[in-house]
Amino acid sequence: MSSAGDNVVLIGPMGSGKSAVGRALASQLGMQFVDTDHLIEERCGANIPWIFDIEGEEGFRKRETAVLEEVSATSTHSVIATGGGVVVTPENRPLLKKTGKVVYLCAPVDVLFRRVAKDKSRPLLQVENPLATYEKIFQHRDPMYRELADLVYHGSEEVSPQQVARNIAERLLEI
Repeated sequence: MSSAGDNVVLIGPMGSGKSAVGRALASQLGMQFVDTDHLIEERCGANIPWIFDIEGEEGFRKRETAVLEEVSATSTHSVIATGGGVVVTPENRPLLKKTGKVVYLCAPVDVLFRRVAKDKSRPLLQVENPLATYEKIFQHRDPMYRELADLVYHGSEEVSPQQVARNIAERLLEI
């Protein structure tokens, strides 16, 4: 296969492991790895917190859509890690489905939040009550992730990205 349909697109909230699992999954499947957040930073020449500071979330989301359109049009035989908020932009949702098999990396909110709580590169969590904000974001996005997913993978803290990737690779054969 060498079409967009042979891609695997990882979606999920901040801290779900999209980048780490994506690298491991790409390696195991002999595929390329693409991280949309890294592409945004490369294209902009700045990190995501800076983009949020200067352009706000709306400016960042426009950049995210442009990169997703590019990746959707050009990536084949790739594992693509997306940003946690990619699903909030309505035009991104059909693009995600068109790009490949969509895998939602899901875990309990307390586990996810623990992974990102001290990470200063998460602009949406640089608020007075980051846990409440994270829970609100999760509740808003979770239904969108589930609606888009061809596969929902429920993770836990005890499993390494490599083991998650092995589990996902096995389950992808079933869909």
